[in-house]
Amino acid sequence: MPSQLEQLRQYTTVVADTGDIEAIARYKPVDATTNPSLLLKAAGISAYAPLLDEAVHWAKGRGNDRDRQITDAGDHLAVAVGRKILELVPGRVSTEVDARLSFDTDATIAKAERLIGLYEDAGVKRERILIKIASTWAGIRAAEQLEKRGIQCNLTLLFSFEQAVACAEAGVYLISPFVGRIMDWYVANTDAESFEPEQDPGVQSVRRIYDWYKRHGFETVVMGASFRNAGQIRALAGCDRLTISPDLLEKLDASHDPLPRALDDHGERAPRPGPISEPAFRWGHNEDPMATDKLADGIRKFAADQLKLEKLLSAKL
Repeated sequence: MPSQLEQLRQYTTVVADTGDIEAIARYKPVDATTNPSLLLKAAGISAYAPLLDEAVHWAKGRGNDRDRQITDAGDHLAVAVGRKILELVPGRVSTEVDARLSFDTDATIAKAERLIGLYEDAGVKRERILIKIASTWAGIRAAEQLEKRGIQCNLTLLFSFEQAVACAEAGVYLISPFVGRIMDWYVANTDAESFEPEQDPGVQSVRRIYDWYKRHGFETVVMGASFRNAGQIRALAGCDRLTISPDLLEKLDASHDPLPRALDDHGERAPRPGPISEPAFRWGHNEDPMATDKLADGIRKFAADQLKLEKLLSAKL
């Protein structure tokens, strides 16, 4: 019997949720995804030290304005890490827009185009990049425009069904519903201390989105993310993609128990409903306390790690 990781690959595209190049080389995912928290961890890995120095040197050559240098160094580092990862994966890498721009459509578009420009200047085609954007109303509108300009997007920090609906209708390439963070909220805010995979609210959320997308013929890719245990992953085998941390990849690789497919597109289709309006999006999302809490918390945490990364770069300038 092949490992559960190999069985999973029969149904699902496996993505590495890490910036650790050693882990990426070991588990050979198709794609990889990063965010400010993962970039901050990567900055502490010795293999990336030359990339930090390269980013700082490049930023210094762009001008003498210190704030501008810090921003330039951060952008260059994100792209440099992405380029390093692309040497190891055959598919794509996701690079995230600054979370502090999550409520500014125009600024998000500008940052995405800048990151794509840096990749293209380095000889990396945009077809190998996904721009990660928080699934706010402003972020989804930015992604809608970027998709029309040939820049494909990964909409992250997705917790509510309304976010998923709006993303599909905007024609975004991929969404990343956060399974583990949904479960975390219910453990913290209910009497439940844990959940079996079938009752896990994060698993149930992804299944609902997957089924709705397939039933209505939306092509947006569903990529479950933020897993807390291998049971959540097994319960979503068959999802379009799953982005998995190295420790859980290791657990799946060590197990040789059968891993049956849990999600499948049976080809049944239904007419698409009318488009979701901004008021309906905001009200529906607001009515889900888990989604409102976790979206705000996720943006704050990514922004905080971005600031820590900038402080590290500033010390080198």
